[in-house]
Amino acid sequence: MSAILRKEGFSFTGTPHLADYLIVNTCAFIQPAVEEAIEAILDLASSKKEGARLIVAGCLPQRYKDEIFKELPEVDAVIGTGEYGSVAQVLRRLSAGESLRTHRPGLPGDVIYLDIDRQPSARQGTYAYLKIAEGCSNACAYCTIPSIRGPQRSRQPQAILREASHLADLGVRELILVAQDTTRYGRDLAGQPTLASLLRQLTEKTPGIELVRCLYFYADALTDELMEEMASNPKIAPYMDLPIQHASDAVLRRMRRHETAAEIEGKIHRIRQLIPELIIRSTVMTGFPGETEEDFRILLDFVQRIRFDRLGCFVFCAEEGTPAARMPDQVPFATASIRAAKIMEVQKQIALEQNRKRIGQVTPVLFEGVDERGILFQGRSYGEAPDVDPLIFVAATRPDHAIGSRPAVRIVDAGPYDLTGVSLDEHCE
Repeated sequence: MSAILRKEGFSFTGTPHLADYLIVNTCAFIQPAVEEAIEAILDLASSKKEGARLIVAGCLPQRYKDEIFKELPEVDAVIGTGEYGSVAQVLRRLSAGESLRTHRPGLPGDVIYLDIDRQPSARQGTYAYLKIAEGCSNACAYCTIPSIRGPQRSRQPQAILREASHLADLGVRELILVAQDTTRYGRDLAGQPTLASLLRQLTEKTPGIELVRCLYFYADALTDELMEEMASNPKIAPYMDLPIQHASDAVLRRMRRHETAAEIEGKIHRIRQLIPELIIRSTVMTGFPGETEEDFRILLDFVQRIRFDRLGCFVFCAEEGTPAARMPDQVPFATASIRAAKIMEVQKQIALEQNRKRIGQVTPVLFEGVDERGILFQGRSYGEAPDVDPLIFVAATRPDHAIGSRPAVRIVDAGPYDLTGVSLDEHCE
């Protein structure tokens, strides 16, 4: 949206009360995100100068299209998840005095709005997210994404390659491929290109990109071709984000997941054989309707046996409009919360032990900032995705190290949620 607005001659300010237009791009996947979005909207509304217009974009108006103007009279216009490309037109219409409060977002359409040169927002421009598909066709029982974002629509490989080249020209050094389900990329396109073939093209045709990271895998769609490409291609981060949600087959069936616990474990065993240094991040859920103490014990045993490097645990929330919200045998929130705390207590020790295995390892670390004392650089190696994973704090040994450098670093200490290293003399350019 910002790229479109710049192209149309709009300028930006970081001071809300000076703006003619205030735009909030929202998430509404789960209730806490809805609450955060509403808080952001009300906060900006309190900063509106006279005559300014407030526009809400993204998932909140898509999910609550019939309620948003009634509940939030401060909002002047909405932009749904398939309408980002119309942002400049919306502002022009508001400027002309037209009321857009009768507009309701339609069904999510194609993803052509993604095919535009943009300025990534990541700090220092050292990495950028690159969306390769939109929507999801898995229809898990607890998930609102298909109703908000629509079925999976993959971008054409050439459009992705063009965006990757543009980002490389801007100085981006790490690409993070995202979609609601990256492993099923291309299945909806003619010729059915695969994620593995896309990764080969990206790493061959964008020499300025040093590392490509993939997020949001599904175990049942993790093919031999993809695992072998990850193992053999040095530009692909040996990192896997694999949210399994549960390990009880009974719960997985009720969740409408497509894999069994044995299949998940088998895929993890296979990829670890191919890539011994692999870092695996996952997420699980406690309190799904019908989850028994035996189901929880199975999940806890699975976490202890698999030993994920990183793990997040969420308490089930009955999201309005999902099949899971209507299921019998809802688990009390207090019970689910206790189970989640037990998972994270076990995982904290596992994370500490897994991180300590990396002490002595030498790995390239991309410097992205400095700590609050201004002494140590903060960065990430192949094993850390932005925002969700530990930081590596690095003592620099050369005066030419700076944000954006990617020196070799020896890991010298580790806690469950951070790592410490010392840079070596050689660079990893």
